[in-house]
Amino acid sequence: MTFKSKTLAGAAVVALLGMTQAAQAQVEVNWWHAMGGELGDRVNEIAEGFNASQDDYQVNAVYRGNYTETMTAAIAAFRAREQPHIVQVFEVGTASMMAAEGAIYPVYQLMEEHGVDWDPSVYLAAVAGYYADPNGNMLSMPFNSSTPVLYYNKDAFEAAGLDPEQAPETWDDLVAASEAMIEAGATECGFTTGWQSWVQIENFSALHNVPLSTHANGFESLETEFQFNSDLHKRHIGNMEAWQEDRIFEYGGRRSDSRPKFLSGECGVYMDSSGSYAAVSAGADFEFGVGMLPYYDDVEGAPQNSIIGGATLWVLEGHDAEEYEGVAAFFQYLSSPEVQASWHQDTGYLPITYSAYELSQEQGFYDENPGTDVSIKQMTLNDPTDNSRGLRLGNFVQIRDVINEELEEVWSGNKSSDEALEAAVERGNALLRQFEEDNS
Repeated sequence: MTFKSKTLAGAAVVALLGMTQAAQAQVEVNWWHAMGGELGDRVNEIAEGFNASQDDYQVNAVYRGNYTETMTAAIAAFRAREQPHIVQVFEVGTASMMAAEGAIYPVYQLMEEHGVDWDPSVYLAAVAGYYADPNGNMLSMPFNSSTPVLYYNKDAFEAAGLDPEQAPETWDDLVAASEAMIEAGATECGFTTGWQSWVQIENFSALHNVPLSTHANGFESLETEFQFNSDLHKRHIGNMEAWQEDRIFEYGGRRSDSRPKFLSGECGVYMDSSGSYAAVSAGADFEFGVGMLPYYDDVEGAPQNSIIGGATLWVLEGHDAEEYEGVAAFFQYLSSPEVQASWHQDTGYLPITYSAYELSQEQGFYDENPGTDVSIKQMTLNDPTDNSRGLRLGNFVQIRDVINEELEEVWSGNKSSDEALEAAVERGNALLRQFEEDNS
């Protein structure tokens, strides 16, 4: 081997070693999430996109089960000092995360302390406000924010002599459409609903501008008490109970378990998260439309606005400063208009920033995909009130289980709507008092 070839070989070895050392020096950030299936694929693409955009950090996106399982796993991992840097927590876990002093690294502090150019005002107010402290400081990073919407089978509407371009606006409209579809043999049932507590209790309250609980739905005090045993709530659940008899309504499960009833053509209308758009689009072999949630038009002030669901990203304490620099850099990437517009367009989740919404408009997305902006319009129908800002309630994961249990007693005929809602309020208040005691 000549001197020149030896020199070139040596240089190659040095370069290779340098590349290896650089790769080894890359700081890893672990992100636990609850997105399975197609949504999980999109989460992986976001992480891969960030990793490819720079050489300093690597985000590892790890699926840890559904929302409840992911939150439970993160709590257990923190106690074992094996926590991830980022964990995705659904909106009803907000109060519990806020109360976890010493475990949470607030996002506004993270971004400030690591010198990231970050402006909270760029986020949709209805989204940012949900995850802010009383002083308006954002505690977690909005990610997959959604609101429930109404999906309807245009083919079934047309077969029943209904206008396929007009979604039902009121509950009376929905009942009439359901009866028409069933009578025409276009469907076997009128409508079904996903996430019954979120859609038919929580968002129902916001849309009709009535309180779910006292003290601004928990935003102002831990001493809140539930109020979803009002005459209006009892009227609505009582109506749904009665609608079962003629299959105007059919229950299909606590989460999105009812989706197959819609995709199979069994039910003509399906209420669920705007984040279900991708799944509905992929699974429906018929033309479908998107509308706002129905409301009772004899209730003054309705429709007000809906509230968000989905989840947000919380940063957990216990890691090195350079790793948090990676988290901050990733959050900056995640909030970019291009990433957010793509996520919004592919999934149906809200664009969490105004610039992502504007970019989607400029790209012609809403013109090409009618109905995909319904969620945004519904969220911004009116300025939020104390009844429609959102929820800040402790132990709400367990409380939703209580609401589900009591509603299922209604659907099975074991309890009246009045009895079930009174029981749900009583049991829910007991869990609120437990949370208050644990955090006072």
